[in-house]
Amino acid sequence: MQISSLDKGSGFSRTILTDLIGLTALIMLVSGCAAVGPDYETPEAPMSQQWIDIDTPGVNNQSADLAQWWTVFNDPVLNSLVEQAYQQNLTLRIAGLRILEARANLGIATGSKYPQSQQINGSAAKVEISENEAGSLFADRRFETAEATFDLAWELDFWGRFRRLIESADANLDASIADYDDVMVALAAEVARSYVLIRTFENRLALVQTNVVTQQGALRIADVKFQNGAVTELDVQEAKAVLGNTQAVVPLLESALRQSKNALAALLGLTPQSLADLLEGAAPIPVPPPEVSMGVPAELLRRRPDVRRAERLLAAQSAQIGVAISDLYPRFSLVGSVGFRTSDSSESSFTMDSGLGDLFDSESATGFLGPFFSWNVLNYGRIKNNIRVQDARFQQLLVNYQNTVLSALAETENAIVAYLKAHDQARFLGESVAAAERSVELSLVQYREGTTDFNRVLGTLDFLFQQQDALSATTGDVAINLIIMYKALGGGYQAGGERDVAEYVADEDKEQLRTRTRYWRKELPETE
Repeated sequence: MQISSLDKGSGFSRTILTDLIGLTALIMLVSGCAAVGPDYETPEAPMSQQWIDIDTPGVNNQSADLAQWWTVFNDPVLNSLVEQAYQQNLTLRIAGLRILEARANLGIATGSKYPQSQQINGSAAKVEISENEAGSLFADRRFETAEATFDLAWELDFWGRFRRLIESADANLDASIADYDDVMVALAAEVARSYVLIRTFENRLALVQTNVVTQQGALRIADVKFQNGAVTELDVQEAKAVLGNTQAVVPLLESALRQSKNALAALLGLTPQSLADLLEGAAPIPVPPPEVSMGVPAELLRRRPDVRRAERLLAAQSAQIGVAISDLYPRFSLVGSVGFRTSDSSESSFTMDSGLGDLFDSESATGFLGPFFSWNVLNYGRIKNNIRVQDARFQQLLVNYQNTVLSALAETENAIVAYLKAHDQARFLGESVAAAERSVELSLVQYREGTTDFNRVLGTLDFLFQQQDALSATTGDVAINLIIMYKALGGGYQAGGERDVAEYVADEDKEQLRTRTRYWRKELPETE
């Protein structure tokens, strides 16, 4: 396109208008050109058709809404804790702010489609030219000049470079949302796990206290028989040894209980001292439902946020290959400037009779508009090697995506088998505890009657405590393994549906952002 440069206002305007019409047609034509580089397609991933233990009682392959899976325990305290964690957890707040950052980066990339440089410039100067400078004999050597211009530079998206940048930024935004969902999945699981551990330790402490009372009763029986000369002191000392060993478990469980409460407080964004009222005192270990719906393995691709994030990062990198390839080709730009320029000489000069006060007169109008291109040649392999770098990164992310899917399948299968086998273990331990309780009753009766020695009593008492403690721990493991299974299935967030970016940001962060700078008021509007 011809460069336009005029110093008459009306002619200048007509020429610029004509050029702009032509440029608009050119831009529309260029924007329809295919972008260089590969067009992304979601890759295939290894996938099982069915779960290994699907025919085992206690699980089925029916699809279920796992957005609030913790409600299957029917524990109002647990429900409240998870909801509070979603509102207050600091890691989740950080993930929400990263979505805000990714959305702003997408805005930057989108803006690159339009003129990249639009500036209003102005200057004023007093100039004196050397008498020894070439051409100074017939020129004004002393003069003042002033100008005010609007300058524009627009690199056309001829090879789809900017479209690929937008494509990459959009995929990165999706990845940041998937990362937020992944934090939600992990957060719900950790809150539930910490809660179950707290209830498990509380239950185990109660069992220790019960066994301490039972063993103290056995000690009194042994002491009475010793005082009456029916047995030796050995029975008394053995009873004290067993009792002390049981009592020694209490500090360990109390320490573990405190640590679990501290971990839960951190997940809720609270200080450890603030948790007591939320737990509402001691409560039983949460009990899983008799049967759990898991869906089919293929649903993991849609439901697990880490799989979705890996796929979106792959899409973002695919676009970067196109960006790198575009560097092989020339870049075409439109550059232009429109404004006013004038000067005022202090000597008799060859210029027209003008002054600085004439800056905005129509006769001071000036400008130009025209094409520009640049082409990186003789780059010594830098561009092609950058393409190789981007392609190698894409292949890494492709393998990582496939590995993420396989890891998701393995985690889920591990959680399923752990849950089912913990159920079996709890059933066997329940039978063992019932037999141990009966053994204690019989051994105490026989000891009082003198038909058995005290070693049998101590053995049954110690075994009862060990089995009760194991049953309590395993009951907690059943619930925890179900929690791990729901986490592996990707439960804990609302899959599908569009959400506004502002919904991911905590109200406290919104307020601070709006207060610090005024540029968030549109993106983070105040709600009534």
